[in-house]
Amino acid sequence: MKRILIRSGKSPFYVASQQEFIQKDLIGTNSGNLLFSDAAHKILLTERTEITSNGLSTVPTAERARQINEQYDVFVVPLANAFRPSFKGALDKLSTLIEQLTIPVVVVGVGAQATHDYNTAKLGPIETSVKRFVKAVLDRSASMGVRGELTASYLERLGFKKHIEVIGCPSMFLHGDTFPTPRDPGTIDAHSRIVINMSPGATTVGDLEGLARHALSRFPHLRYYAQNLADAEILFWGDTSAVTGPKTRFPRRLTHPLFEENRVRVPLDPKTWMDELSTYDFVYGTRIHGNIAPLLAGTPSVVLVHDSRTLELCRYFGIPHRMLSATPADIHPQELYDQADFSEMLNGHKERFDRFVGFLDRNGLENTFTHGDGGAAFDLRLGALDLPPSLGVWDGTDDGALHYRFSRLHERHTVTDRRIELLTKKNNELQKKLNSMERRLADLENGSPLRIGPAVRRQVRRRLRPNS
Repeated sequence: MKRILIRSGKSPFYVASQQEFIQKDLIGTNSGNLLFSDAAHKILLTERTEITSNGLSTVPTAERARQINEQYDVFVVPLANAFRPSFKGALDKLSTLIEQLTIPVVVVGVGAQATHDYNTAKLGPIETSVKRFVKAVLDRSASMGVRGELTASYLERLGFKKHIEVIGCPSMFLHGDTFPTPRDPGTIDAHSRIVINMSPGATTVGDLEGLARHALSRFPHLRYYAQNLADAEILFWGDTSAVTGPKTRFPRRLTHPLFEENRVRVPLDPKTWMDELSTYDFVYGTRIHGNIAPLLAGTPSVVLVHDSRTLELCRYFGIPHRMLSATPADIHPQELYDQADFSEMLNGHKERFDRFVGFLDRNGLENTFTHGDGGAAFDLRLGALDLPPSLGVWDGTDDGALHYRFSRLHERHTVTDRRIELLTKKNNELQKKLNSMERRLADLENGSPLRIGPAVRRQVRRRLRPNS
């Protein structure tokens, strides 16, 4: 039995409540993370493997490394756009942990974050961290799997020409070497069920406000599937924007029309996400996994590309896409569907899957489609679970989570009070030190034949005064 530790927010078989998802951030700030980690879990699960989720916990202590070395045979790390400046701290922690491991470490699909024209200039500050991470992984594996061409060329420029394999993202291999042919949505009109998805970071590239406005005006059955923890918290907790703030351009306050009309959802478990999307006619937007999820469910979708991480995956898998910067805000989804060509995505899927399996084989990992039941047991077990639906707008009534909300607010209030108390105490201590030093300064001035000038006094007091 091979014991696999996998980096993921939770096991696909763990049923968490909506409040637990939010409290523990089980989606790792983005629902798309669970889609590819669940897919990796399914792919690697056979009768000869036992898979444990680490809950995204990266505690790089010697004790934790010792536990992993003793309890597991391999550490599998599915990643998204981890090569980005904002992920530097987490990447360094992961490197520190990996450097202490003696078991194999296999990275299944990591990407670099750059602009849509593949300009990696902004990645300069993290080059040392990226090199350290890649070296640590390659010292413990046959190769590293990256998402696409941009990431491969970026790592080659950093000196890693060998042992880097383009494998895409595990999410696209959820069904193995087969991929569902997208359904024909028919004529897309006011009766159609349409889903849009949008990334906050894409607002600098295209007119997302206009995109949402036109979709909302055309389709009475429209849904906006958001994916971030910040969106989930707005849905679960609500906000005071009705009396404290204006409507926002990007939908992240309850005063935005999408929220006001209860059209916003945040998916939690990938299975319910795909089940829900299977009931819609067409999906479009800037989220890569927001568009992969419907494709896996047989619903046609088109990606509006705004950066390298979406573009390199679209190019590798042949996912229909358009550049957001060249897409008018009033684009009709009928036009997007009519121009979409799914043939490359479908016809090249088996070859890409075989390449992915070859990568797993070279790294000593079996897969359920070659060495198991094709995921049948996984799907049967997952189908028997009562997973929570996607999160919607809380209307203020008792939805079963009122006790949690009151308890959480009390905890936050208590913590805030304690912080204020500690800060007040620290401020008082610093003030006492300042007063003491000023008295000593005055004594020095009174007892000295040469008086200290006002400029020197101001400089001394400025250095002694605590920062505000």
